[in-house]
Amino acid sequence: MIPADSRYLESHEWAKKEGAHVVVGITDFAVKHLTDLVYMALPKVGDRLTKGQRFGEIESVKAVSDLVAPMSGEVVEVNEGLTTALDRIAADPFGDGWMLKLKPSDPGEWDQLLDPVAYQKVIETAD
Repeated sequence: MIPADSRYLESHEWAKKEGAHVVVGITDFAVKHLTDLVYMALPKVGDRLTKGQRFGEIESVKAVSDLVAPMSGEVVEVNEGLTTALDRIAADPFGDGWMLKLKPSDPGEWDQLLDPVAYQKVIETAD
């Protein structure tokens, strides 16, 4: 499942415009490869993210993976409920499993993200 209204990173994060903000999460491809999630660390509201830089981590029984910012900006909301209900990411990675919302500092970075067709090619070569 690759929603057409989102953009992607090769590291399997997604971004979706929501008014003046961008919602960020990880794709179902990432969730399936991580399997049983056990821990996640997210930034705090007010933190500043830089495109391509680590903003947190997610841990499964198999591995610890960095979470990478798809765009630069200020974190305006964090999905606090995920820390105690990581299964929401697996159940609905593009909906209830969103991780944070940010106010982009450079909206032009959106055009540098992968569109759904390009991301599909990434996951086809990853399997």
